[in-house]
Amino acid sequence: MKRLLSVWFLALIFAPESAFAMHIADGILPAGWALFWWIVAAPFLWLGLARLKERVADGGNAKAFTGLVGSAIFIISCMPIPVPISGSTSHPCGTGIAAVLIGPRLTFVVASVALTLQAIFLAHGGFTTLGANFFSMGVMGGLVGYSVFNLGKRFGVSPVRSAFMAGMLSDWATYATTSLELSAALHGDGPFGTMFLAVLTAFVPTQLPLGIMEGFMSAAAFKFINERRPELFSFSSGKTVANEKAI
Repeated sequence: MKRLLSVWFLALIFAPESAFAMHIADGILPAGWALFWWIVAAPFLWLGLARLKERVADGGNAKAFTGLVGSAIFIISCMPIPVPISGSTSHPCGTGIAAVLIGPRLTFVVASVALTLQAIFLAHGGFTTLGANFFSMGVMGGLVGYSVFNLGKRFGVSPVRSAFMAGMLSDWATYATTSLELSAALHGDGPFGTMFLAVLTAFVPTQLPLGIMEGFMSAAAFKFINERRPELFSFSSGKTVANEKAI
């Protein structure tokens, strides 16, 4: 218990203020690390753009629906939740349910657009750190959300409950990845593990309930769309879930 309190205290004092929000600002990551995350993120964006080209070529409502989901990500990830202990804010992400609706590769694209617009117009995040922010929210959030949803269904969990877990765990995965990015770049001469635990622990007061809230939001969105426009799920899986038991 004393060790955990010590880690928490270190997180409050030494961790950068921007570490308490998913959007890492310019100047937080050293140039080498910022470039590294751009390089890591680039192939995923290329895969997403290739997928978008395929879907647009297929015709139908692919472009419009993808844009709609992208708008939802932009709005959801702009919902600031105050973090009293840091004077900063946290927020939900929306990439988990996005991956359920349009698949992970299209989620890469819409997340990158949302993050870029937020950096330009809202000063959320930065341009040098866009690769890191995109990898944590777009790539990890999308992949975890999509994988959890399909894994849940494979083991007999209802689609709505699977959507809940997808939203919740994708949110937590995003912030765990952000903690890793910050800790890898900023631990200095200290142990990486200590820094990672400190930053990750600092997220807990807001991100634990926010992840659960995002789970309920994802489940509600899935249920609403599945009851009214189940054919839209063909964008992510190639088939609908209209005939599956909702709850």
